[in-house]
Amino acid sequence: MRPTTRLRELINAKETLIVPGCYNAMTAKIIEQTGFPAVYMTGYGTSLALLGMPDAGLATMTEMHLNARYIANAVKIPLIADCDNGYGNAINVDRAVREYIQTGTAGIHIEDQIIPKRCGHVAGRQVIPMAEACGKYRAAKDARDELDPDFVIIARTDARGAVGGNIDIAIERANAYLEAGADVAFVEGPTSHEEIAKVCEQVNGPILYNQTGVSPRLTEEEMNDYGIALTIFPGICMRATMKALFDVMYAMKERGPLVESEVFDSLKGHPAGDFHSFSGFDKIKQMEEAYLDPAELAKYEGTVGFQPGGDD
Repeated sequence: MRPTTRLRELINAKETLIVPGCYNAMTAKIIEQTGFPAVYMTGYGTSLALLGMPDAGLATMTEMHLNARYIANAVKIPLIADCDNGYGNAINVDRAVREYIQTGTAGIHIEDQIIPKRCGHVAGRQVIPMAEACGKYRAAKDARDELDPDFVIIARTDARGAVGGNIDIAIERANAYLEAGADVAFVEGPTSHEEIAKVCEQVNGPILYNQTGVSPRLTEEEMNDYGIALTIFPGICMRATMKALFDVMYAMKERGPLVESEVFDSLKGHPAGDFHSFSGFDKIKQMEEAYLDPAELAKYEGTVGFQPGGDD
């Protein structure tokens, strides 16, 4: 089954789809290996990991969809990717959708912010006129229908927290974007349970909820009660990685280089400790056995290091 078809099945299921956020292929593989049925590529995490810069419209389409390509090809579960504001007007959106479909991504969200955009939970956001945004979603739909009708278009509106915005304007925009051809509505930044309930009651289509920033933290039971189709957790891998690295680097600075050995020892028996197998060296050897001259396998005899399929 194609990832796009599978993603539609997951979104249409009765229970809320829980989608952790990754920022590169490695973190996506961890999400897949721990059993989640889909993965989300965070734009903030992509910008910070690739550029060391904030989510302020600094990452280009080339950088974003290249990261999506790496992630989509590293995992078998469907990938939902951040497509920012489509990187221009409706004409640019047409190209962006085609580019993302060709990466193997199963779905994207496109927001109605101006250019340059910024993180949906940072003050100072501005949105484009609703009519202009609707044109972008119509372009996205037409490009999608031509290449892969199952590719999921998610319309994100930042009107709740943008200049001159409120929750009612955001709901009006979300419904207009669904009418223009989007499959899922993403109202960014509700600030209370009352606002979440209002979105779920008044938006005429599946809802994506972003559990981060200024928005309330919900239990899985609450998500199902609200009728939320899917929930993303964009920063979970990014923040967990940053915390772990800060802790280890501070320890190494204070206690010296043997901290590195302590880290290795602490990972014995942990999935993160067997990173050669995790990365795919066992599969490389299996492919060598299937496709190469048997004489090539002699290189594993009498050499030092990790033996695929054996012990380190």
